Amino acid sequence: MNTIDVSRRQFLKVTALGSSGIMLSLTVPGFAATGENGGVLIGSGDLNAFVKIDSDGVITIYASKPEMGQGIRTSLPMIIAEEMGAKWEDVLVEQAPIDAERFGNQSAGGSTTIPRSFQQMRQMGAAAKAMLIGAASQLLEKPRQEFDAANSEVSHASGRSFTFGQLAALAVKQPVPSPDELVYKDPREYTIIGTSVSGVDNLVIATGLARFGIDTVVPDMLFASYQKCPAFGGRAVSANLDEIRKLPGITHVFILAGNGRQDQLMSGVAIVGTSTWHVFNAKKQLKVEWDESGASKDSWEGLVAQAEAVQDKPAANILNKGLVDSTLHARKNKVVESFYTYPFVAHATMEPMNCTAYYSMAEGSAGVEVWAPTQAPQGIPEAISKITGVTQDQVTVHQTRMGGAFGRRFVSDFVCEAAAISKEVGKPIKLTWTREDDVQFDFYRVGGFQKMKGAVDRKGKLVAWDQHFIGMRQYGRPVMGAWFSPGEFPLPQLENVRASQTLIDIGTPCGAWRAPGANTHAFVVQSFIHELATAAKRDHVEFLLEIIGEPSWNGKAWSLNTGRAADVVKLAAEKSGWGGRMPEGRGLGLAFHFSHAGHIAEVAEVSVDKNRQITLHKMTVAVDIGPIINMSGATSQVEGSVIDGYSTMLGQKITMENGRVEQSNFHDYPVLRIGDAPEIDVHFLQSDNPPTGIGEPALPPVAPAIANAIYAASGIRVRAMPLSDEGITT
Repeated sequence: MNTIDVSRRQFLKVTALGSSGIMLSLTVPGFAATGENGGVLIGSGDLNAFVKIDSDGVITIYASKPEMGQGIRTSLPMIIAEEMGAKWEDVLVEQAPIDAERFGNQSAGGSTTIPRSFQQMRQMGAAAKAMLIGAASQLLEKPRQEFDAANSEVSHASGRSFTFGQLAALAVKQPVPSPDELVYKDPREYTIIGTSVSGVDNLVIATGLARFGIDTVVPDMLFASYQKCPAFGGRAVSANLDEIRKLPGITHVFILAGNGRQDQLMSGVAIVGTSTWHVFNAKKQLKVEWDESGASKDSWEGLVAQAEAVQDKPAANILNKGLVDSTLHARKNKVVESFYTYPFVAHATMEPMNCTAYYSMAEGSAGVEVWAPTQAPQGIPEAISKITGVTQDQVTVHQTRMGGAFGRRFVSDFVCEAAAISKEVGKPIKLTWTREDDVQFDFYRVGGFQKMKGAVDRKGKLVAWDQHFIGMRQYGRPVMGAWFSPGEFPLPQLENVRASQTLIDIGTPCGAWRAPGANTHAFVVQSFIHELATAAKRDHVEFLLEIIGEPSWNGKAWSLNTGRAADVVKLAAEKSGWGGRMPEGRGLGLAFHFSHAGHIAEVAEVSVDKNRQITLHKMTVAVDIGPIINMSGATSQVEGSVIDGYSTMLGQKITMENGRVEQSNFHDYPVLRIGDAPEIDVHFLQSDNPPTGIGEPALPPVAPAIANAIYAASGIRVRAMPLSDEGITT
């Protein structure tokens, strides 16, 4: 292997593929690179991808991040192809294997993939371009400066040109470029980034050929189902195992003790058989004695009662500045006081949790192999190691496409269950959860409550804000999505402000749910701001812009930029026809929220009839997330956020009694029907700021915009979700 001195921070690994092509790979610092040919240029950051160019001109770009419908398998290769000068029609995208040494962090979530990866992908493409140009320069014995790459060709000023395929074998022999020498395209010259590109998997999805986790098939595979205690934390004591074992198609049935971790393996009964239908049928006949002495006793009604009891009591201080009490009690000021409620909700992914696993102790192939639809593939070896006793390097993970995730598939409980069952059976098994399993054993979006109090003066200006956040905790810490910080909008913008927090202990498992924390905080804050604007008898847009204030920013990507915030509010108002006359029973509602580095404003157009039935006619969405990589993909994500947010707001609610979830399927946990979907009008502000993700930030403003529109149309003030709790239906 040749050694090449390059930047200490980055290196590009180049491996010759004989005469057939060139392979370029980006590797993270601290990881060894292997190969028989070429040198290495280390890349900064935690996302890594590589490109292969075959002599026939096919450009294979490997996507290392999990795909769950967010379009990352398309947008990341677009960045590389753009900087390479490739023609998109020549690009073939393939899923990369799970390999930490080669790709670094391969998780996906939090709308972080684009901001973490944009510059690395640019570097990858620019380095490939430089080496292709170097090959052409050598062939013609002309200076590199006289060449350029476009449309999958390197051309010389004289008119001579070579395809990427023709240059591939020679390009591998070129000096590896230093990162400081790389030249990037002027964004004004982009031909791929910023356009609408169809998802690379759209055809196979539309034709039913896409391979999701649930479609996995391996030789000699059996099928499994797993029953856990309906009360979270319960333990299986005994079951009618002999009866179940005699049922048609059943090969194994047994109790697993588990390790007591909700995110790995809880105690339960495994049923294994020759088909999914057989094990599902047997599960219906299963009778289990549970030990619930250590199980959750959560009750939703009990949590509501606790929250109502503490809403006006002293709480832990989060922020206290100015003269809140004296301003609230000043006679000249008008005070508004409200109590907001939002429930636990499930993820309800279209594809239920599933995993195929094979625990093998055969000589020469000992270990566990899994095929998993997961958002965090590289955390699986550690979890399986704890469950099965194999070492982490004996675990092989195959990433499959996911039929929805929204944060649920960060947790690997279903993967651990599959591995443990396979170990017991000694054969590969496919574990599939029923829809009832999926609803009743989720890691839910946490519910909560907020007591709000604010004051406006005689001029209609917001002069005091008092916010009591009542959230949930486990093991002494706030659960995912139940955090409250002094940086939450609009706290930093106000002079007289108090924020406090009370946390209630729960046993119900909670986890990431699309835009954790923001999805409920926005509902409360943006609805209450509208209440204050109404009390002040002021236009909501004007009132909100006054709170946002003059343009300011601390320079950090994940911090509110008030200038960008004001711009999206103005754009949403303009495009929605804000201020115009509306028919009776019809109104517009506005909301803004900043989350996941995205500034989003939305206006809902709603009508309400005398029976409290609503129609959401239109959502106008203004978005600033920096430059858009794939306009088609970004638009789809915004549309999906609106649909998801509206569906959740309408009638979705998880309640518990004695630790048991009371909902079980779509009959009592409904999802939006296509006939109720609104028109969605999306507008992007193409700013010069660094690009950020869009999978999550468009969801939080949905609920408050609709709630405010309901008030504008009918005078009905919404302070609780879902709307069905307020007697509002579609």
